[in-house]
Amino acid sequence: MFHHVKELQFNARVSAPDPRFARLLLEQFGGGNGELKAAIQYFIQAFGFRKTYPDKYDMLMDIATEELAHLEIVGAMITMLLEGINGELKDAADSSAFGLFSGNKNKDKFIQEALVNPHFYLQSSGGPMLTDSQGVPWTGAYINANGDLTVDLRSDLAAESRAKITYENLIQFTDDPYVKESLGFLMTREIAHYKMFAAALETIEPNFPPGVLQGDPRYTHLYFNMSDGGNIRGPWNEGQGSWEPGENWVYVENPQEKVVETNGLLDQPVEGTKRTQEEAVKVTEQLSQIRSHEVTSAMGAEGEVKQWSDYPDKTAESPIVAREKSKLKTPKL
Repeated sequence: MFHHVKELQFNARVSAPDPRFARLLLEQFGGGNGELKAAIQYFIQAFGFRKTYPDKYDMLMDIATEELAHLEIVGAMITMLLEGINGELKDAADSSAFGLFSGNKNKDKFIQEALVNPHFYLQSSGGPMLTDSQGVPWTGAYINANGDLTVDLRSDLAAESRAKITYENLIQFTDDPYVKESLGFLMTREIAHYKMFAAALETIEPNFPPGVLQGDPRYTHLYFNMSDGGNIRGPWNEGQGSWEPGENWVYVENPQEKVVETNGLLDQPVEGTKRTQEEAVKVTEQLSQIRSHEVTSAMGAEGEVKQWSDYPDKTAESPIVAREKSKLKTPKL
């Protein structure tokens, strides 16, 4: 259930109309890294984890709902930045709407601006539209939901990172201190959400590699030097890096030579780790059983009537259900 509260989560303000910046702000309303994308993504992801990870379900639903609150803030800002243009455009005999573009008081400049995203100015006339700043419609293709919590949380970390950078860039395109204030709040909440997702990911063990199948230990620790012009080394290709103690990267300086020597890597021995292929298979089998048990144990008894929510009076039935049950008990004559 959703309950709308008319007050905004953050008291968004603007100093004056600015249709040009309103168009840029559409990126966070209907863009691929915007608030609607985040809200729908976390909302959809949550469904599959309600029984297996109820704590993560709660978190995803909370953040998804907050993202809807942020969408409302962005929509309110766009509307205020367009304040006046709706009435001006309704007055077909007047051309004062062009004066709303600070520094561009002629029709040529207005038309040039409108051509970038004609739908926004020609159809919206005072409110946000579900497009990005270039007029590209919002699409469900923006959503990442894989049904594996470790994968989804990593997608969410990336989503929050991109949204944070978008707000950071938007701040550079406005001189309005009140708009900057609101954008700063929204940007900061992206940082908070990133920390939430990162903390949630750390509570899942194991959470790497994503999924269930383990990698072939013959290849997991190899780094191929695939470019000429100097061998750059770092924790991504030398030493322990992010591996467990006793495990290290194996730097393959000449990949072509390595491929030839190992019959196209078919004869590549295990290097950099003590894990054997047999152990990797065993871990896969164990993790498969764990993940399967998580799902099956959450399904409940076979034949049991499933219901999404539990209410104080669990024995109460709706009149419709009671009536249908009575029909089943009535013998046919």
